[in-house]
Parts: sequence; structure tokens; C-alpha cells
Amino acid sequence: MSLTGSAAIDVARSALVASRRLATLPNTARNDALTALHQALDKNRATILAANARDVEAATRDANNGNLNHSVLKRLDLSRPGKYDDMLEGILSVRGLDDPMTLRTLLDEGLSLERVSCPIGVLLIIFEARPEVIANIAALAIKSGNAAILKGGKESMESFVAIANVVSEAIAGSQVPVSSIQLVKTRDVVSSLLAQDSFIDLVIPRGSNELVRYVKENTKIPVLGHADGLCSAYIHSDANTKMAVKVIVDSKTDYPAACNSLESLLVHQDVLETILPEVAVALIDKGVSLRCDEASMAALASTLLSDQLSKVQPSTETDYDTEFLDLVLAVKTVPSTGDPASAVEAAMAHINVHSSKHTDIILTESRDLATLFMSGIDSAGVFWNASSRFADGMRFGFGTEVGISTNKIHSRGPVGLEGLTIYKYLVRGNGHGAGDYHEGQGGRQYLHTSLPIAE
Repeated sequence: MSLTGSAAIDVARSALVASRRLATLPNTARNDALTALHQALDKNRATILAANARDVEAATRDANNGNLNHSVLKRLDLSRPGKYDDMLEGILSVRGLDDPMTLRTLLDEGLSLERVSCPIGVLLIIFEARPEVIANIAALAIKSGNAAILKGGKESMESFVAIANVVSEAIAGSQVPVSSIQLVKTRDVVSSLLAQDSFIDLVIPRGSNELVRYVKENTKIPVLGHADGLCSAYIHSDANTKMAVKVIVDSKTDYPAACNSLESLLVHQDVLETILPEVAVALIDKGVSLRCDEASMAALASTLLSDQLSKVQPSTETDYDTEFLDLVLAVKTVPSTGDPASAVEAAMAHINVHSSKHTDIILTESRDLATLFMSGIDSAGVFWNASSRFADGMRFGFGTEVGISTNKIHSRGPVGLEGLTIYKYLVRGNGHGAGDYHEGQGGRQYLHTSLPIAE
């Protein structure tokens, strides 16, 4: 069955109506719905994991036949240690968050101004592989007061249906309108929903580069997300070797299929034969293949064992623009100029050209050089002596996230509860008029006194 024309309008319109009702519910009612959602997903764990196992089995066949990327397969599997529990914990973490008030001003006696958070409205989330996205976004949407329309990919359909049924049943027993979370299962739906700019306020695509670009090119609705996760790290000449090894290995191997895993490594020329070999050996021991430029290749050729060198090969220029999502890492040398700041600036120049503006790292003992790097890198996340894998809503304390945004408006980086809200201004007066405020006889003057944010 296709969802086109009037059917797509009906889905979007009902979501809009639900969002307006949801926005008026007290925080306690939303939290009660999240408690019910958590309990239902925990109770139905076996059913959901069984459905997910069927998806994984089919996806494994497709991956082995070359019809599916292995990184998609890794993202699909809910049975990975801790993944299901993380999904459940994310719901509880979201439940505990407060609605923020960001400004409170006394304009005049009896006349106050507040800036408070409010829902964006209706969200359309289109995702591939990751079935936990349904629970993550359902929780964030309910808590933030947004309605959400979710469309999953065919590779996660069994999981999608199982989780969708549990979510729908949990919401039905709460004060949250059932149409606040609509889980669309029909195939030919995306283009029709992308046309509903009168009802849908924001599109969040989560998946391949192709999916994100398709969405951006085929809708008038604002799009939040990122196409690639081309994360880079730069090892400066003064970096601590032990620290560099730990951070680089964690960034690359903790979960290679994630968008916050490391894809490019820049190394200062002065440490090609000291720090780089130790980093390389640690990576190779974890199964990582290195694609090196001429200088780093020569350095490793003189320091690594022959069996280790089998995991090292020359790089091409396209390697520095590739999101491998696998145990592959591109390595490039930053020339030594004698001026530490110049070397950092050279690394910054490379990253700003090749990066997808997701997350980038510097390893250095110098606070000044780290500050230079963190100020000059044009990315959503810039880290000093810390793994790129920290670019995550749960790790940031956001409860959970709907994705990572590389946008430069509204929300950037891991998008959690705050990223799914906008704000409105509330003015409370007592018959005040703008014409009362003027110079001269009888005129009133503004106080513009900042007030403490209300509890």
C-alpha cells in the first residue's frame, strides 16, 4: 500500500493536531507516558529481540551477498551487549530532564518578560537500520511536546513493527494523544510526506549519505542532521604517547560503524618515528588497516614488523574524504615548520577542507595550542585529548538523542531535548501600554532588570 496525496496530508494534519494538544499537557502527564513506554519495552524485550534477530539474519545474507553495507548490519543489531539496556536507560534519562527557562527580565514594575522553551511542532524522522531510534525519538518527542512521524528502512522492518506496536499500546494508556507518535510502515511514503510543509515543521534523516542528500534535495521543510561523519584527529609534536594511543584506538575501534568514529589521523612530522608507530601497532592489533601518505608510510616501514606492515598501504586523496565506517583509517603527515602554531594551523586547514563538521580532536600538552585548534576548527564538536566517541547525547547527559546535527542554526552537535525545542517570549503585565514609555512629562522608563531564572 502506498501513502500518497490525501493520505499523507491526513497523517501530517493529525500529527499537527496532536502536537498542539501534547504541548498543553503538564510535565507529569508526559513523564507518566514515558514510564509506561519504558515498562512496555522492557516487558516485551524478548519479542522485540526475536523480531530484530530476523532482521539481522536477513541483513547478514544481504551483506554477505554484497547487497548491504556491513556497517548497516552493525547498527541494526539490538542484541549487541548493552544496546537494549541503553535504549531503556535513555527513556528514563529523558524523563528526568526539566523544561528550561532561559531568560527572565523585569521590564517595569508589574511588567515581566520570560523566554521559555516550547515544542517545534511536528517532526518527520526518516531512518535506516537503527531500530532503537523509534524508542529514542518517541521519548524525546513526548517529553518535548512534539508530535513525530517515523519511517523506518526495509532492513529493520521486523524490529520496526514490533517496537511500533509496543509504543502505540503504551501511549494509548496515557494522556498523550495516540497520533502524537505515528509509525508509518508503507513503502512509497517519503516523497509524499516531504511535500507536507504546511503541517510538518522539521525533518530529521538518520542513515546513509544518500538518504540525507535525497531528503535535503526534495523538501521545503527545514532539515536537521548530517550526511557524513568524517571525524579527524591531529597528534601534535608534544602529545603524550600513552594518551595518544588510548584516545586514537578508542576513537577508531570502540564502534567503527558509528558516525563519531575516527576516519582520518593527522600526525606531526616530528613524531612519525616515535608516537605514530606505537599508535599504529595498537590499531593494527585491533584489526585496523592504515592508508598512509608517503612520509608516514616510510616511517612505519622502518619501524613495524613485516606482518604488521601487511595492514599498511598507500593512501589516495579520496581516502581523506571517505567515511569508512569500518576498521580503516587514513593517515596524513603535517610538515614540521619549527613553529608549533603553524603546524596546528596546517592541521586545521586540512581538517576544515575535508571534515564533515562533525567532531575533530587535537592531542597536545599545550593549552594554548589546544585553544587555537578548538577555536579554529569549524565543527559541531572539537575535543582536546578526548575520544571522538564522546560526541553522543547520552554521554553529554542529554538523556538520548535524535542524531548529530552539523547545522549552524537552531541546534548543533548531539540533538537531545533542548534541540527539539524552540522558545517563545511570555510577557505578563497589568494594563501596560507601549505608548506609556517615552521621554518627557508623564513618561515611564524601562527597568530592564535581569531576574533569577524561576525554579
